[in-house]
Amino acid sequence: MIAQPPIVFDRSTGVLQGANAWERLAAVALTAGARISSKFSYRGYNISANILRKALPKRDIAVKLNPDAIFAFPYGDGYWSKLLERSYTYEIELDLLFQDSADVDYTLIDCGANYGYWSVLVSSAPFGSHNVVAIEPSTANFAKLSNNASLNGNRFVILKCAVGAAPGTAKLSGTKHEALSIAGKPSAGGEDVPVITLDGLLDDGKIPAGGKYLVKLDVEGVEIEAIKGGARLLQGDTAILCEEHGNDPSHAVSRFILEQTPLKLIVYDPHSSRYETVVDLSILDRIKVASNVGYNVVGTASAFWQNRIENLNASAPKKRVH
Repeated sequence: MIAQPPIVFDRSTGVLQGANAWERLAAVALTAGARISSKFSYRGYNISANILRKALPKRDIAVKLNPDAIFAFPYGDGYWSKLLERSYTYEIELDLLFQDSADVDYTLIDCGANYGYWSVLVSSAPFGSHNVVAIEPSTANFAKLSNNASLNGNRFVILKCAVGAAPGTAKLSGTKHEALSIAGKPSAGGEDVPVITLDGLLDDGKIPAGGKYLVKLDVEGVEIEAIKGGARLLQGDTAILCEEHGNDPSHAVSRFILEQTPLKLIVYDPHSSRYETVVDLSILDRIKVASNVGYNVVGTASAFWQNRIENLNASAPKKRVH
């Protein structure tokens, strides 16, 4: 059976193309749901969208994020359908940093790339056309990542593996594509995946020594292990962008960075629209208000990236758009 061509949605204009009447009605519902649930940190949105998805034909939607970035995912997907709401900004703290760094010669190492949202954007012209290494262990997710690489001219490198403290193999488990993990006790039916280290990327020649790097670590509970496996990389002009889970009141990732590494810890404060240096973890008690949300913190020993973030604060009142 030949797959239907994807629905196409342009975020800049709101134009939806190639959808039938039922799919257009679903788009209205998905958009309204995102707008309403945004008042409650999107609680319930993923479940509701995934229920609606069962009534839709199996078909992709290709979202035009900017004139040089196409991002495709299954239509009705609960995690990514928020992009249909044009005022929605995914991970604003990363969006601001990536946009401001468009003129910097750096490489993004996208660990836990999922379908490749950040890989697609950061490699696009408005974000600086940067080199990207996208790392994703899940076979199912990797197929979507590979498709998005193809849609964007295969301009970024994709690697099918997980990231950890030491090379080897691990069992990947989970039920949600956005929350698969090699952490914890593996479940029945999990997938065996190879594990690499961040420093291994240097050793294997995947990335050159001495470059500037932004490393996104969205690896579902293995952030600390990934940091341990990147000690040499993190000594240079590298900043790690780590997910802090909203349901972790101990702030384990940030605590490890602050207490067990030489890295300076920085967090974006949505109340001030500024990046704040963390000297006391109590600031995270105020920022992490939703248990169902991931919050990104920055860890870096690089004077370059510290100065860059400080300069970014000077332009905090400016409105940024894709």
